Amino acid sequence: MAVSISRRGDVEPFHAMDVLAEANRLKSLGHPVISMAVGQPSDPVPEPVREAARRALVDGRIGYTDALGLAGLREAIAAHYLDHYGVTVAPERVVVTTGSSAAFNLAFLAMFDVGDRVAVAAPGYPAYRNILAALGVEIVEIELGGAGYLTADHLAAAHRQKPVKGVLFASPANPTGAIIPHDALAELIETAERLGISVISDEIYHRLAYSAPDVTALELSTDAVVINSFSKYYCMTGWRVGWMVLPDALVRPVERIQQSLYISAPELSQLAAIEAFSVSDALDLVKARYEVNRALLMRRLPELGFRIAAPMDGAFYAFCDVSGLTNDSMDFARRMLAEAHVAATPGRDFDPFAGQRYMRFSYAGSSEDMAAALDRIGRWLGR
Repeated sequence: MAVSISRRGDVEPFHAMDVLAEANRLKSLGHPVISMAVGQPSDPVPEPVREAARRALVDGRIGYTDALGLAGLREAIAAHYLDHYGVTVAPERVVVTTGSSAAFNLAFLAMFDVGDRVAVAAPGYPAYRNILAALGVEIVEIELGGAGYLTADHLAAAHRQKPVKGVLFASPANPTGAIIPHDALAELIETAERLGISVISDEIYHRLAYSAPDVTALELSTDAVVINSFSKYYCMTGWRVGWMVLPDALVRPVERIQQSLYISAPELSQLAAIEAFSVSDALDLVKARYEVNRALLMRRLPELGFRIAAPMDGAFYAFCDVSGLTNDSMDFARRMLAEAHVAATPGRDFDPFAGQRYMRFSYAGSSEDMAAALDRIGRWLGR
Protein backbone atom coordinates (compact mmCIF):
# COMPACT_ATOMS: atom_id res chain seq x y z
CA MET A 1 0.00 0.00 0.00
CA ALA A 2 1.42 3.38 -1.03
CA VAL A 3 1.81 6.08 1.62
CA SER A 4 1.85 9.69 0.54
CA ILE A 5 4.45 11.73 2.43
CA SER A 6 4.58 15.49 2.11
CA ARG A 7 7.84 17.38 1.74
CA ARG A 8 6.74 19.49 4.72
CA GLY A 9 8.10 16.80 7.03
CA ASP A 10 11.59 17.40 5.64
CA VAL A 11 12.12 20.39 7.93
CA GLU A 12 15.12 20.32 10.24
CA PRO A 13 14.47 18.45 13.50
CA PHE A 14 14.07 20.51 16.65
CA HIS A 15 17.31 19.23 18.15
CA ALA A 16 16.52 20.48 21.68
CA MET A 17 13.55 18.11 21.71
CA ASP A 18 15.70 15.26 20.40
CA VAL A 19 18.19 15.94 23.20
CA LEU A 20 15.32 15.97 25.71
CA ALA A 21 14.07 12.62 24.40
CA GLU A 22 17.52 11.06 24.79
CA ALA A 23 17.90 12.58 28.26
CA ASN A 24 14.54 11.10 29.26
CA ARG A 25 15.58 7.72 27.85
CA LEU A 26 18.76 7.76 29.96
CA LYS A 27 16.76 8.82 33.03
CA SER A 28 14.41 5.89 32.50
CA LEU A 29 17.44 3.61 32.63
CA GLY A 30 18.44 5.07 35.99
CA HIS A 31 21.10 7.57 34.90
CA PRO A 32 21.12 10.83 36.93
CA VAL A 33 20.79 13.22 33.99
CA ILE A 34 20.67 16.98 34.58
CA SER A 35 19.01 18.84 31.73
CA MET A 36 20.15 22.28 30.60
CA ALA A 37 18.67 21.65 27.17
CA VAL A 38 15.06 22.78 27.14
CA GLY A 39 13.73 26.18 28.14
CA GLN A 40 11.31 24.89 30.73
CA PRO A 41 10.90 26.26 34.27
CA SER A 42 11.47 23.59 36.90
CA ASP A 43 8.90 25.16 39.24
CA PRO A 44 5.19 24.38 39.04
CA VAL A 45 2.79 27.23 38.50
CA PRO A 46 1.83 28.77 41.89
CA GLU A 47 -0.98 27.22 43.90
CA PRO A 48 -3.77 29.76 43.15
CA VAL A 49 -3.52 28.89 39.45
CA ARG A 50 -3.71 25.15 40.17
CA GLU A 51 -6.63 25.77 42.52
CA ALA A 52 -8.51 27.51 39.72
CA ALA A 53 -7.99 24.42 37.57
CA ARG A 54 -9.19 22.16 40.40
CA ARG A 55 -12.38 24.19 40.78
CA ALA A 56 -12.99 23.89 37.05
CA LEU A 57 -12.50 20.12 37.18
CA VAL A 58 -14.93 19.78 40.08
CA ASP A 59 -17.48 21.81 38.15
CA GLY A 60 -16.78 19.41 35.29
CA ARG A 61 -17.97 21.49 32.38
CA ILE A 62 -14.76 21.70 30.36
CA GLY A 63 -15.49 22.21 26.69
CA TYR A 64 -15.00 24.46 23.71
CA THR A 65 -14.74 28.20 24.17
CA ASP A 66 -15.11 30.95 21.60
CA ALA A 67 -12.34 30.57 19.05
CA LEU A 68 -10.79 33.83 20.22
CA GLY A 69 -10.76 32.64 23.83
CA LEU A 70 -12.64 33.18 27.07
CA ALA A 71 -13.78 36.77 27.49
CA GLY A 72 -12.44 36.82 31.05
CA LEU A 73 -8.96 35.78 29.97
CA ARG A 74 -8.87 38.21 27.04
CA GLU A 75 -9.84 40.99 29.44
CA ALA A 76 -7.18 39.91 31.92
CA ILE A 77 -4.52 39.95 29.20
CA ALA A 78 -5.62 43.40 28.05
CA ALA A 79 -5.46 44.63 31.67
CA HIS A 80 -1.93 43.22 31.94
CA TYR A 81 -0.76 45.50 29.12
CA LEU A 82 -2.05 48.55 30.97
CA ASP A 83 -0.65 47.40 34.33
CA HIS A 84 2.78 46.26 33.13
CA TYR A 85 3.50 48.49 30.15
CA GLY A 86 1.08 51.43 30.45
CA VAL A 87 -0.33 50.48 27.03
CA THR A 88 -4.07 50.35 26.35
CA VAL A 89 -5.12 47.25 24.41
CA ALA A 90 -8.73 46.48 23.56
CA PRO A 91 -9.68 42.93 24.64
CA GLU A 92 -11.18 42.48 21.15
CA ARG A 93 -7.63 42.51 19.73
CA VAL A 94 -6.51 39.61 21.97
CA VAL A 95 -6.61 36.01 20.74
CA VAL A 96 -5.97 33.12 23.14
CA THR A 97 -3.99 30.29 21.53
CA THR A 98 -2.74 26.78 22.25
CA GLY A 99 0.65 28.02 23.39
CA SER A 100 2.77 30.44 21.39
CA SER A 101 3.40 27.64 18.87
CA ALA A 102 -0.20 27.83 17.65
CA ALA A 103 0.06 31.62 17.64
CA PHE A 104 2.97 31.46 15.21
CA ASN A 105 1.04 29.08 12.97
CA LEU A 106 -1.99 31.36 12.99
CA ALA A 107 0.05 34.51 12.38
CA PHE A 108 2.01 33.00 9.49
CA LEU A 109 -1.11 31.53 7.88
CA ALA A 110 -3.08 34.77 8.19
CA MET A 111 -0.27 37.10 7.11
CA PHE A 112 1.79 35.32 4.45
CA ASP A 113 1.20 33.32 1.28
CA VAL A 114 3.33 30.57 -0.25
CA GLY A 115 6.49 32.13 -1.65
CA ASP A 116 6.42 35.27 0.50
CA ARG A 117 9.73 36.19 2.11
CA VAL A 118 10.00 36.59 5.89
CA ALA A 119 13.17 37.71 7.68
CA VAL A 120 14.42 36.15 10.93
CA ALA A 121 17.68 36.55 12.82
CA ALA A 122 20.41 33.90 12.93
CA PRO A 123 20.85 32.74 15.64
CA GLY A 124 17.16 32.44 16.40
CA TYR A 125 14.44 30.11 17.63
CA PRO A 126 14.32 27.10 15.23
CA ALA A 127 10.53 26.72 15.20
CA TYR A 128 10.25 30.05 13.36
CA ARG A 129 12.05 28.76 10.30
CA ASN A 130 10.65 25.23 10.56
CA ILE A 131 7.02 26.39 10.62
CA LEU A 132 7.62 28.94 7.87
CA ALA A 133 9.34 26.32 5.73
CA ALA A 134 6.52 23.82 6.25
CA LEU A 135 4.05 26.47 5.10
CA GLY A 136 6.02 27.21 1.93
CA VAL A 137 7.20 30.64 3.05
CA GLU A 138 10.73 31.63 2.05
CA ILE A 139 12.95 32.29 5.07
CA VAL A 140 15.44 35.15 4.89
CA GLU A 141 18.12 34.42 7.47
CA ILE A 142 19.82 37.61 8.66
CA GLU A 143 23.18 36.68 10.12
CA LEU A 144 23.91 38.93 13.08
CA GLY A 145 27.66 38.55 12.67
CA GLY A 146 28.40 38.84 16.36
CA ALA A 147 25.87 41.60 17.02
CA GLY A 148 23.66 41.01 20.03
CA TYR A 149 20.34 41.67 18.30
CA LEU A 150 18.61 42.43 15.01
CA THR A 151 18.84 46.11 14.01
CA ALA A 152 17.14 48.42 11.54
CA ASP A 153 20.33 48.39 9.43
CA HIS A 154 20.27 44.57 9.27
CA LEU A 155 16.67 44.63 8.06
CA ALA A 156 17.14 47.45 5.55
CA ALA A 157 20.16 45.69 4.03
CA ALA A 158 18.25 42.43 3.65
CA HIS A 159 15.30 44.26 2.08
CA ARG A 160 17.58 46.03 -0.42
CA GLN A 161 18.91 42.69 -1.65
CA LYS A 162 15.38 41.42 -2.29
CA PRO A 163 12.20 42.77 -0.69
CA VAL A 164 10.79 40.94 2.30
CA LYS A 165 7.15 40.93 3.38
CA GLY A 166 7.59 40.29 7.10
CA VAL A 167 10.13 40.33 9.91
CA LEU A 168 10.02 38.28 13.12
CA PHE A 169 12.19 38.95 16.15
CA ALA A 170 12.27 38.20 19.88
CA SER A 171 13.42 40.37 22.75
CA PRO A 172 14.65 38.87 25.06
CA ALA A 173 15.85 36.43 22.44
CA ASN A 174 16.14 32.68 22.30
CA PRO A 175 18.90 31.34 22.28
CA THR A 176 20.94 34.33 23.43
CA GLY A 177 18.86 36.15 26.04
CA ALA A 178 19.82 39.46 24.37
CA ILE A 179 17.40 42.39 24.60
CA ILE A 180 16.84 44.97 21.88
CA PRO A 181 17.19 48.37 23.61
CA HIS A 182 14.18 50.71 23.45
CA ASP A 183 15.58 53.14 20.88
CA ALA A 184 16.94 50.36 18.66
CA LEU A 185 13.58 48.57 18.81
CA ALA A 186 11.76 51.78 17.89
CA GLU A 187 14.11 52.28 14.92
CA LEU A 188 13.68 48.64 13.82
CA ILE A 189 9.88 48.88 13.86
CA GLU A 190 9.84 52.32 12.20
CA THR A 191 12.14 51.05 9.44
CA ALA A 192 9.99 47.96 8.88
CA GLU A 193 6.80 50.00 8.61
CA ARG A 194 8.43 52.56 6.30
CA LEU A 195 9.51 49.73 3.99
CA GLY A 196 6.08 48.06 4.08
CA ILE A 197 7.31 45.09 6.13
CA SER A 198 4.90 43.49 8.61
CA VAL A 199 6.26 43.09 12.15
CA ILE A 200 5.85 40.08 14.46
CA SER A 201 7.32 40.55 17.94
CA ASP A 202 7.87 37.42 20.04
CA GLU A 203 7.62 38.58 23.65
CA ILE A 204 7.44 35.18 25.34
CA TYR A 205 10.40 36.00 27.62
CA HIS A 206 9.00 39.28 28.88
CA ARG A 207 9.09 39.66 32.66
CA LEU A 208 12.38 37.72 32.57
CA ALA A 209 14.65 40.71 31.90
CA TYR A 210 17.50 41.41 34.32
CA SER A 211 19.02 44.66 33.07
CA ALA A 212 16.24 46.73 31.51
CA PRO A 213 12.46 47.15 31.71
CA ASP A 214 10.24 45.27 29.25
CA VAL A 215 9.29 47.17 26.09
CA THR A 216 6.41 45.79 24.06
CA ALA A 217 6.18 46.48 20.36
CA LEU A 218 2.62 47.65 21.07
CA GLU A 219 4.12 50.71 22.74
CA LEU A 220 5.71 51.62 19.40
CA SER A 221 3.14 50.49 16.83
CA THR A 222 -0.53 49.60 16.58
CA ASP A 223 0.20 47.49 13.50
CA ALA A 224 2.67 45.07 15.10
CA VAL A 225 1.59 41.51 15.86
CA VAL A 226 2.67 40.52 19.36
CA ILE A 227 2.90 36.91 20.53
CA ASN A 228 3.31 35.83 24.14
CA SER A 229 2.62 32.81 26.32
CA PHE A 230 2.08 31.62 29.86
CA SER A 231 4.90 29.08 29.41
CA LYS A 232 8.02 30.89 30.57
CA TYR A 233 7.64 33.53 33.31
CA TYR A 234 4.32 31.98 34.35
CA CYS A 235 5.71 28.39 34.57
CA MET A 236 2.84 26.90 32.51
CA THR A 237 4.63 25.09 29.65
CA GLY A 238 2.47 21.95 29.67
CA TRP A 239 -0.79 23.87 30.00
CA ARG A 240 -0.40 24.96 26.36
CA VAL A 241 -1.93 28.41 26.55
CA GLY A 242 -0.62 31.59 24.95
CA TRP A 243 -1.93 34.70 23.28
CA MET A 244 -1.63 37.15 20.42
CA VAL A 245 -2.41 40.85 20.19
CA LEU A 246 -3.41 41.72 16.63
CA PRO A 247 -4.16 44.77 14.53
CA ASP A 248 -7.91 45.03 14.05
CA ALA A 249 -7.70 43.92 10.41
CA LEU A 250 -6.14 40.57 11.35
CA VAL A 251 -8.55 39.53 14.12
CA ARG A 252 -11.26 38.02 11.91
CA PRO A 253 -8.83 36.21 9.53
CA VAL A 254 -7.05 34.65 12.52
CA GLU A 255 -10.38 33.74 14.10
CA ARG A 256 -11.51 31.95 10.94
CA ILE A 257 -8.30 29.92 10.75
CA GLN A 258 -8.39 29.13 14.48
CA GLN A 259 -11.98 27.86 14.19
CA SER A 260 -10.91 25.14 11.78
CA LEU A 261 -7.34 24.46 12.88
CA TYR A 262 -7.64 24.40 16.68
CA ILE A 263 -11.28 25.30 17.51
CA SER A 264 -10.05 26.92 20.73
CA ALA A 265 -7.32 26.73 23.32
CA PRO A 266 -8.09 24.26 26.17
CA GLU A 267 -10.74 25.76 28.45
CA LEU A 268 -9.16 24.28 31.60
CA SER A 269 -5.89 26.05 30.84
CA GLN A 270 -7.66 29.29 30.02
CA LEU A 271 -9.54 29.28 33.32
CA ALA A 272 -6.31 28.67 35.21
CA ALA A 273 -4.41 31.32 33.25
CA ILE A 274 -6.79 34.06 34.38
CA GLU A 275 -5.30 33.59 37.86
CA ALA A 276 -1.70 33.73 36.59
CA PHE A 277 -1.66 37.51 36.65
CA SER A 278 -2.43 37.48 40.39
CA VAL A 279 0.66 35.51 41.50
CA SER A 280 3.50 37.80 40.43
CA ASP A 281 5.06 37.82 43.91
CA ALA A 282 5.57 34.05 43.81
CA LEU A 283 6.75 34.12 40.21
CA ASP A 284 9.25 36.88 40.94
CA LEU A 285 10.83 34.59 43.55
CA VAL A 286 11.35 32.03 40.76
CA LYS A 287 12.88 34.76 38.62
CA ALA A 288 15.22 35.66 41.50
CA ARG A 289 16.54 32.10 41.43
CA TYR A 290 17.18 32.43 37.69
CA GLU A 291 19.28 35.49 38.49
CA VAL A 292 21.37 33.44 40.92
CA ASN A 293 21.81 30.74 38.26
CA ARG A 294 22.65 33.37 35.65
CA ALA A 295 25.45 34.77 37.80
CA LEU A 296 26.81 31.26 38.34
CA LEU A 297 26.88 30.47 34.61
CA MET A 298 28.38 33.83 33.71
CA ARG A 299 31.28 32.99 36.01
CA ARG A 300 31.74 29.25 35.53
CA LEU A 301 31.10 28.69 31.83
CA PRO A 302 34.07 30.84 30.66
CA GLU A 303 36.27 29.09 33.24
CA LEU A 304 35.33 25.77 31.59
CA GLY A 305 36.11 27.02 28.07
CA PHE A 306 32.63 28.10 26.98
CA ARG A 307 32.86 31.71 25.79
CA ILE A 308 29.58 33.53 26.29
CA ALA A 309 28.70 34.80 22.83
CA ALA A 310 25.86 37.27 23.51
CA PRO A 311 24.61 39.45 26.37
CA MET A 312 22.60 37.39 28.90
CA ASP A 313 20.12 40.24 29.38
CA GLY A 314 16.99 38.14 29.85
CA ALA A 315 15.24 34.76 29.45
CA PHE A 316 17.22 31.89 31.02
CA TYR A 317 19.85 30.99 28.44
CA ALA A 318 23.59 31.22 27.91
CA PHE A 319 24.64 30.98 24.26
CA CYS A 320 28.27 29.92 24.13
CA ASP A 321 31.02 29.68 21.55
CA VAL A 322 32.51 26.22 22.01
CA SER A 323 35.03 26.37 19.16
CA GLY A 324 37.84 26.22 21.71
CA LEU A 325 36.57 22.77 22.74
CA THR A 326 35.14 21.25 19.55
CA ASN A 327 34.45 21.89 15.87
CA ASP A 328 31.18 19.93 16.07
CA SER A 329 28.80 21.05 18.82
CA MET A 330 26.26 18.37 17.82
CA ASP A 331 28.73 15.57 18.54
CA PHE A 332 29.98 17.40 21.63
CA ALA A 333 26.43 17.63 23.01
CA ARG A 334 25.86 13.92 22.38
CA ARG A 335 29.06 12.96 24.18
CA MET A 336 28.44 15.34 27.09
CA LEU A 337 25.02 13.76 27.62
CA ALA A 338 26.24 10.17 27.27
CA GLU A 339 29.40 10.58 29.35
CA ALA A 340 28.76 13.44 31.80
CA HIS A 341 24.97 13.04 31.91
CA VAL A 342 24.43 16.75 31.29
CA ALA A 343 22.08 17.76 28.48
CA ALA A 344 22.52 21.00 26.50
CA THR A 345 21.37 22.06 23.05
CA PRO A 346 23.71 22.16 20.03
CA GLY A 347 23.80 25.44 18.14
CA ARG A 348 22.60 23.82 14.92
CA ASP A 349 19.07 24.37 16.24
CA PHE A 350 19.52 28.13 16.21
CA ASP A 351 22.01 28.95 13.47
CA PRO A 352 22.15 26.95 10.21
CA PHE A 353 25.36 28.73 9.19
CA ALA A 354 27.66 28.70 12.20
CA GLY A 355 25.75 26.51 14.66
CA GLN A 356 28.51 23.91 14.85
CA ARG A 357 30.48 26.47 16.90
CA TYR A 358 27.81 27.10 19.53
CA MET A 359 25.76 25.53 22.32
CA ARG A 360 22.87 26.81 24.40
CA PHE A 361 22.61 26.16 28.12
CA SER A 362 19.30 26.71 29.91
CA TYR A 363 19.54 27.79 33.55
CA ALA A 364 15.84 27.40 34.35
CA GLY A 365 16.51 24.47 36.69
CA SER A 366 17.21 24.46 40.40
CA SER A 367 20.37 26.19 41.61
CA GLU A 368 21.58 22.88 43.05
CA ASP A 369 21.21 21.17 39.66
CA MET A 370 22.95 24.01 37.84
CA ALA A 371 25.94 23.88 40.18
CA ALA A 372 26.10 20.09 39.97
CA ALA A 373 25.89 20.16 36.15
CA LEU A 374 28.79 22.61 35.89
CA ASP A 375 30.86 20.48 38.27
CA ARG A 376 30.15 17.40 36.13
CA ILE A 377 31.15 19.22 32.95
CA GLY A 378 34.35 20.40 34.64
CA ARG A 379 35.29 16.86 35.67
CA TRP A 380 34.41 15.56 32.21
CA LEU A 381 36.67 18.15 30.59
CA GLY A 382 39.38 17.64 33.21
CA ARG A 383 39.17 21.26 34.39
